[in-house]
Amino acid sequence: MHSNVSVTALYAAINVAFNVGLAVRTMLMRRRHGVSLGHVNKKGESKEVLVAMRTHANNIETIMPALFLLLVCELEGGSDVILHVLGGSLFASRVLHAIGMPLRAPNFFRATGISVTWLVIACECVYAVLLRS
Repeated sequence: MHSNVSVTALYAAINVAFNVGLAVRTMLMRRRHGVSLGHVNKKGESKEVLVAMRTHANNIETIMPALFLLLVCELEGGSDVILHVLGGSLFASRVLHAIGMPLRAPNFFRATGISVTWLVIACECVYAVLLRS
């Protein structure tokens, strides 16, 4: 049986693999700083662990609704070109955001990453409504 959601499958795989990478980075950071749960060790708070945790958590918090909407658009017969633009923009924005998280705020990477992420989600919302009309 051939899947009719091949564009979403591609971007789901890429984004989830990236998210696993962020989770592994968080785990390694916890190990390096002697943190079992959260971001506090015997010496106090570890800002590096906190940033790694929030980068990972923020990524999963934003890719899930974006991927869900990408799937809805694809199931509704959305254009492969538009779906690839949305999916590619989502992934690029999440990479930019992850690069910017440990940098002093505000910074181009973090601001652009979150702005493009929310723009993609907004466009997917509109596109999903237009597709079902």
